[in-house]
Order: sequence, then C-alpha cells, then structure tokens
Amino acid sequence: MTHDNDNNSGKTTLSRRQLLKAGAVGAALPLFSIMSRPANAAEFNYKFATGQDPSHPVNKRAQQAIDRIREASNGRLEIKLFPANQLGSDTDLMSQIRNGGVEFFNQASVVLSTLVPAAGIVNTGFAFHDYKEVWQAMDGPLGAYVRAQIEKVGLLTMSKPWDNGFRQITTSTKPIKTAGDLKGLKLRVPAAPMLTSLFTALGASPTPINFNEVYSSLQTRLVEGQENPLAIISTARLYEVQKFCTISNHVWDAYWILGNRRAFEKLPKDIQEIVRRELDKAATDERADIASLAGFARNDLQGKGVQIIEADKESFKQALAQANFYKDMRAKFGDEAWKLLQNSVGGLG
Repeated sequence: MTHDNDNNSGKTTLSRRQLLKAGAVGAALPLFSIMSRPANAAEFNYKFATGQDPSHPVNKRAQQAIDRIREASNGRLEIKLFPANQLGSDTDLMSQIRNGGVEFFNQASVVLSTLVPAAGIVNTGFAFHDYKEVWQAMDGPLGAYVRAQIEKVGLLTMSKPWDNGFRQITTSTKPIKTAGDLKGLKLRVPAAPMLTSLFTALGASPTPINFNEVYSSLQTRLVEGQENPLAIISTARLYEVQKFCTISNHVWDAYWILGNRRAFEKLPKDIQEIVRRELDKAATDERADIASLAGFARNDLQGKGVQIIEADKESFKQALAQANFYKDMRAKFGDEAWKLLQNSVGGLG
C-alpha cells in the first residue's frame, strides 16, 4: 500500500513517536491523574422533564437550579432540562420517571393522583380560599402526609411543592358564571380522576386529554373549554382559541418535583444535599413568580380580548354539596387525610 502524500506517513510516524513519549511521561505520573475525567465531563448526566412551555416559571426556575447545582457540585452533576413534553406526554413521563428513563420530572398533583391517589386531596374542589391556607397546609402536616404517600410508590419528592396555581375555566362558546352554566359543557380536563369527578358533579361533560393536545383540541372544537391556572393559559397561548375566562379558583394545584430513587441514591451525599437545597430555593422563587404572574396574566388576557368573568363560587359549592361530592371525597381519601385538609381550610360540605 502506498501513500498518496509522503507527508501523511511522516505525520503518522511523528504522532506515534509523540504518543510513545507521552506514554513514557504518563507512566511516571500518579495513577489518579491518568484516570481522572476530562475537565468538561460530568460524573452524572441526568434528565429533567417538564410539560410546561419554556417561558413558564417552572422552567425558568428549574434551569437556574440546574445551573447552581452544576456550579456547587463542581460540574460533577450535569442536568439537562427538557420542557414542553419534549420527552413524551405527562402519562408517558410518569412511566419514565418510575423506570429511570428520566431522573427528574415536574408533575402536577392532578395527574400524579392517577398513580398516588392521596396526592389528589389538594385538588378537592373549592377547598382552599387563599394562599395563606395553601402554604400552611402544604408546608405543614398535609404536605408531609402527601409526600409520604408519594414515596410509598418508590418515587422521591425532591423539594417542597411548587405552585401550579389556582385553576380557572376558559370557554369558546359561552361565559360561565354559575354552576348551572356548566351543564353539558364539553370541557377538557387532564387525565385526572379528581377533576373528572368535580366537573361531572357540576353537570359538565369532562373530557380527559393530555396537555400537549389541548391547543389543537380547542382549535378544532373537539372541546368547548378547558381549565388551567392563568400562568398556563397565558404561556400556552390558549387565549388564541378561547373567548371567555372565568375566575373560579375551583381547584388549587401543586407541582411536585419527582426524582427516580435509584438515580438519586447513586449520587454522593454531598450532591444529594445540593440538589435538595437548590430545588427548595427554586420552589420559593417559583411560588413568588406564579403569584405575580397570575395578576399579570389576567391583565394580559383581557388585553388580548378575552372576557374575564367572576364566578359565583357559592353556587358551585352548593351544587357540589347536593351531589354528595365532599362526602364521596372524604370516603375516597380517608378520615386521616380529610382531617388534615379540614384543619387548614375549615369544614367542607
């Protein structure tokens, strides 16, 4: 075999010499320096999936936490964020977080309740009156109870709960003011039994659809309306396909940052502590974002031509009581959990 270019063979010989020389020098070096990883390679490369639009505070604060974790761990843990259901629908990701396909996943209580029924207690219709009640419960005994139930299915909760906000109703066909206005309304809900139960009790026709299909379902009029926190309605641009927004605060919802237990326990203890600390800080920041964004989103939606309606909440509560909704929820969640909820919000039903 001949070389087309003599310089090639010269370069090959030279590089071999250089390698042999480097090898001789390397033999004199301590073993750890040879085995140490390249400066830019992490020991652990993990994925963090979310269903929210990249502009949502969940992703903004998660990315900041990821950056702080990388820095505080000296690059040993590299986490890549995958927003907007890039790695699958919420139900797909529920499987992936359990089998280790993703290491971290942000999931709303309403959907998590399909796997951990107790997680749904925070979504009891018209239970929380305001954020004071919410955080008293979630940073206290009720939150501790829910976390314990989540961990029983083998998942870890990585921080205190983040805020998904109070959920509101939007429609394209008619404004919703009282419970009676919901009668027969085709309303998209997440694949979550709690919301299906709630809107069935209120006389609507709830239709479970994964979030990544919500916009097209509204656009094609497969459903007339949907319900979500204002931050989601705004960042997912649902105002483009909806005319009315009812401030109902019908359900408050938590976001839980879930961790795959095996993956998390592989991390050295010092990195585990960094992850928990930074995700807790991110939770505090994200809660503040949602509180301020709710006010901004309301004005933003109005500015984009969406009609804002204040719900007659008493009519909804009366309809739920008449349908035995609260009685059924107490039976579903059990006396212990129900007592923890009522300790924070007062009597229900």
